[in-house]
Amino acid sequence: MNVLSAAARHQLIPTMKINDFFIHHGILGNPFSEEDAQVDLVFKSQCIKTTYHPSWDKLFGSPAEASTSIVFGEKGAGKTALRLQMACSLGEYNAEHPDKRPLVIGYDDFNPFLDSFRSRFSAKCSTEKVLDQFKLWDHLDAILSLGTTQIVDRILYPAQVSYPAADTRPVSVDKLTQHQKRDLLGLLVCYDNSRSEESQVRFLHLMRKLRFRSWSNWFSVKKWIILAVTVIAIMLAMLGCHYYNNGLSAALFGMGKLAVIKYVLITGVVVCLPEAVRRCKRCLDAFRLRRSIYVLRRMTKKNQNLLLEFPQNDYVSLPLPFKRESNNRYELLERFLKIIDTLGFSGMIVLIDRVDEPYLINGQTQLMKRFVWSMLDNKLLQYPGIGIKMLLLDSLLREIYKEPQEFRDRCRLDKQNLVRNLDWTGESLYDLVNSRLNACRSGDTATAIDQFFEPKVTKQRLLDAFERLKVPRHLFKFLYKLMIAHCNMFTDSEPSWLISAETFETTLAVDIKEREVANNTGYVN
Repeated sequence: MNVLSAAARHQLIPTMKINDFFIHHGILGNPFSEEDAQVDLVFKSQCIKTTYHPSWDKLFGSPAEASTSIVFGEKGAGKTALRLQMACSLGEYNAEHPDKRPLVIGYDDFNPFLDSFRSRFSAKCSTEKVLDQFKLWDHLDAILSLGTTQIVDRILYPAQVSYPAADTRPVSVDKLTQHQKRDLLGLLVCYDNSRSEESQVRFLHLMRKLRFRSWSNWFSVKKWIILAVTVIAIMLAMLGCHYYNNGLSAALFGMGKLAVIKYVLITGVVVCLPEAVRRCKRCLDAFRLRRSIYVLRRMTKKNQNLLLEFPQNDYVSLPLPFKRESNNRYELLERFLKIIDTLGFSGMIVLIDRVDEPYLINGQTQLMKRFVWSMLDNKLLQYPGIGIKMLLLDSLLREIYKEPQEFRDRCRLDKQNLVRNLDWTGESLYDLVNSRLNACRSGDTATAIDQFFEPKVTKQRLLDAFERLKVPRHLFKFLYKLMIAHCNMFTDSEPSWLISAETFETTLAVDIKEREVANNTGYVN
């Protein structure tokens, strides 16, 4: 008979379950299993309205007056949680102030824009060179695209909107002037990025909703076609009369059949020429639009068809971004802000997050720098009516310090409600842990993390340890490891409900050592 080793025998004995450990302390589920706020149900359902970072007031500001703030923090410091909390708080504010609500834009999914942008360059072109060409106007194009698509959706399909801080109340377009209606339709041509329906269907739907197409506008667009069809029909009728030898055309013109055919063709060309020229110009403009806007995929033919819907007198004064420069984007931005102001929005707040996640960047600081640097422009960051909330990795702040004074003068971080470090204090992390525990408690009795430990592990010792862990993600990982380590030391039949000081200190030392090794090797999880 084989004799099992002590280790093998131990593996056959059921160990204490972490779920039973939490249930004993009145906790349902594991409050520390999720590390990403995007998928953290405990945070999104309970803590999003109760637990805030100490710098929250400075970051959030006042929704009534859009302001910019820039935050730097390491991975796991809670930047995404801050973005979700801002969106939630803005949604509550908008519900209470329907006539003074800001339009909230989430600029945090960069991959679709980068996909389109990358396609404009050769496959041999390096990622560094591609991102070097991502300029301020490209970011403005992306923001205008997100804003225009949201506004059009909220006008056409208010019950189906799913945007940050958006409600389902219909947006009234009755107060828009004729010029603002034209500008909104022009923005749709340039920037609407809806995936739900064809651009032409969407354009015509919005045109009807805005009541932009009057009989005079319709005739202004179609007059050359109507005239050409009418004249050619008359000439063909006259040619038919001549063909049947009734002598009408000869009596009128004294011409033979060939002369009449020639006259019909020349007349048709002359009458159709203005419409042909108009279509050629609109086709050229559609091509120039496609060449100018890199962050969106645009078809020249579709844009041409949409541009042909504008009467000439409206089209002449329609601002279109034909050049890759910021000036015409700022003009479009100004018109967009006037449109949303008339629609009942007090301004626009742009939430920028997850700049390290796009596939072209993959967390590399130098690539993030190439992508973000053009946005750090004081003209944009302090633009009236816009509040930009930028949540960036702390490695970018170190890169800013390396830049020449000219760059720092351009971005003026001293004016941007800057938070240089999103670290948490031991006390704030202690409160955060207790908040999560109480969000998962099964009864009415409040629970504190102290209750999980033997008396040797004092509250002050917990505060000191939490201070060293610095950010929520590190803390949650440590607590999860600690409880697993504790449960593995006891059997299901003889459980222990308090974590010893020895287990606490050993797990903490190992966790900190692993993090130091990861930092030194350049791998940070």
